[in-house]
Amino acid sequence: MDQQRDHENITELDQQLKGSNQSNMRAYNERLVLSLVRRNGQLPKMKLAQMTGLSAQTVSVIMRSLEADGLLIKGEPVRGKVGQPSIPLSLNPDGVFFLGLKIGRRSSELILVDFLGQVKQKVIHPYPFPEPDDIEKFALKSIKKFETDLGETASKIAGLGIAMPFELWNWAEAIGTSTDKMENWKTYDIQKVLSHSCSYPVYLQNDATAACGAELAFGTNQTKRDFAYFYIGTFIGGGLVINGSLFIGKNGNAGALGSTLISDKAGETKQLIDEASIVTFEKQLQEAGIDPSPLWNTENGWQALNQTINPWIERVANGLAQAIISTTALIDQEATVIDGAFPEHVRRHIVTATQEAIKNYNQQGIEQPVICEGSLGTVARALGGASLPLFDRYLVDQNTSLNQ
Repeated sequence: MDQQRDHENITELDQQLKGSNQSNMRAYNERLVLSLVRRNGQLPKMKLAQMTGLSAQTVSVIMRSLEADGLLIKGEPVRGKVGQPSIPLSLNPDGVFFLGLKIGRRSSELILVDFLGQVKQKVIHPYPFPEPDDIEKFALKSIKKFETDLGETASKIAGLGIAMPFELWNWAEAIGTSTDKMENWKTYDIQKVLSHSCSYPVYLQNDATAACGAELAFGTNQTKRDFAYFYIGTFIGGGLVINGSLFIGKNGNAGALGSTLISDKAGETKQLIDEASIVTFEKQLQEAGIDPSPLWNTENGWQALNQTINPWIERVANGLAQAIISTTALIDQEATVIDGAFPEHVRRHIVTATQEAIKNYNQQGIEQPVICEGSLGTVARALGGASLPLFDRYLVDQNTSLNQ
């Protein structure tokens, strides 16, 4: 009876994760064990053997190796009615660390996270517009401080991930600066520059795609098999999770949902980015003679704008509703996740408004979309940067062919 109940608790996604007993697959199998423990929490050896299809002996070898490397730690023995007690293992929070750098159009942010994705340190650098030299100095100074604070354990930093908009120089006028001030970004390689100063790998990804990866790695939606992800920042962007893996496409820009074509209330065709971005709200406030600076103070600044936010949320919801129908028709995803660089109450308001707005559009031929909240908010993009070395070095890419 207990075995049957355990089997029922294995998610559909976990059932697709199967290992190989071939000796040359050990690296994959270690990633597989780490992925399942991350998703399910504490797991004993026999449950892992059941979930992976690996032999109990193979799982024992893997778990001992990961424990010796400091990546797994033993929990308290669980005693049953018969047999030896079961000893679950879980991720060691201090087993490895990751750095995440978000470069945005209004601010940059560097964070240090542990193996569980908990933010250990964070520093934010605001500005009117991003300048390469300024951001380079900020990043290097902050990285050095984090490493100094870690002391000897700085050797456990597995990588730095950079999350930034591709073609950062675009839409300069929308953020109140001239195109020529952003031109340097066309030839500036921040990944290469920081690689020269770091003793660990440096990764780069589109910021909204990275935020989607953070939701998959650290958020409350990580058990979902397929979802479209919308992130509302200075400009709205997105990402795709297909078959439990982040799908980035040929150019690393799959899920560029801000480019989705929609119709505004006047029936004019626009891109979603024109209707559902924070700069749209900023422009609305400026036209009404209201100081928009609280928008970029996401801790408490939005509270002062509660009386003026409804028209913007209506625009966002109508645009999102149309984009969600389009992605659902194409992907048939399990859910649509909405998050953004604002407080939780704003996110909740947007999700509720979108759930209502979608009822106004023809959904014939598709399943009713499930729309839910993201869980990471403002820190999602920096966490997305930190997730890049995690995915590359410790987790399973379910799009990989095992060739068993």
